[in-house]
Amino acid sequence: MTDKTDLSQIIASKNDNPLILPPENLQPEENVELEQKLRELKFKQELRKDWILFIVRDVVIFPAAILFIFAASGYSLFLHIHG
Repeated sequence: MTDKTDLSQIIASKNDNPLILPPENLQPEENVELEQKLRELKFKQELRKDWILFIVRDVVIFPAAILFIFAASGYSLFLHIHG
């Protein structure tokens, strides 16, 4: 069998740092503005999705379920009274 070594130990044993991240403040102004617009669009999209889910769930499905329950119980009561 081959010897298994931990990848983190191999990386730690090297002198160079492979995970150097550029500082965030060096981004051009355009990129910052585009990222802000992207965040705003994502927020609006999530808000729109939440409203659609609210309307479908709370305005359509729950009243339809309640009407079905009332219709089924009314039909059952009607059968018991006239049957």
